[in-house]
Amino acid sequence: MLTNRDIRAKLRRREPTIGTWLQIPSPDVAEIIGRLGYDWAALDMEHGSFTRAHLPDMFRALERWGTLPFVRLPEATLRNIKDALDSGAQGLIFPMIESREQLERAIAWSLYPGGREFTGGRRGVGFSRANCFGLDFADHVNMEDRQGSGSEIVLVAQIEHRNALPRLDAIFSHPRLDAYMVGPYDLSASMGCTARFDDPGFLAALALIEERAAAHKMPKGYHVVEPDEEELRRKAAAGYTFLAYGLDSLFLRRKGGRPEV
Repeated sequence: MLTNRDIRAKLRRREPTIGTWLQIPSPDVAEIIGRLGYDWAALDMEHGSFTRAHLPDMFRALERWGTLPFVRLPEATLRNIKDALDSGAQGLIFPMIESREQLERAIAWSLYPGGREFTGGRRGVGFSRANCFGLDFADHVNMEDRQGSGSEIVLVAQIEHRNALPRLDAIFSHPRLDAYMVGPYDLSASMGCTARFDDPGFLAALALIEERAAAHKMPKGYHVVEPDEEELRRKAAAGYTFLAYGLDSLFLRRKGGRPEV
């Protein structure tokens, strides 16, 4: 079973890690997705139907088969971050990151104080499902060597608005950011070419993001929303390593249509 440490190590080595996206609050669906062998699966709390109460059972279903539970937050606020992490999320995807200041706050709220890699953590310390309500508290927090499992949360910033483009250097230079991920629909919408992924303006934005990421050695990520294995392979060949593939509702829609007789 991969751990959050393993995912972070793969990203540092520029090895692909492939996950998927969940919008339907069903542990049965999560269990099927977990059985399919993805490294991680992100519960979409921005556009999906999840509340905090859904998270523990969804996470248990994924963890049964060794798939790490991640959360794409509805917004990178203290309350949302605390809810996801205390429920046991092993990775957080921050939506609509447009500035270093916004990212700095989100990362500080995600990590315990005094960590080795980032000393400015402000995550609250307490018993929760994340540390089995105190049974694994020492290993999770480990305030002595500053490197408990809670310090290894995978942190990913979504670049999905044109406002972020002039600030990429400041965003990608953060020492504790593990990867970025392009949100293609939102990014294209912010540029006035919604879902037109061959638009010259959108392609120029992608090229700029890739260029600045390379300058900062920041692992690249992308959500291949429509399930297309060839597109996933093209992204991997182009050096993208944090890759989300499809989502539960699209898997159902594409495979579950009424056949003609």
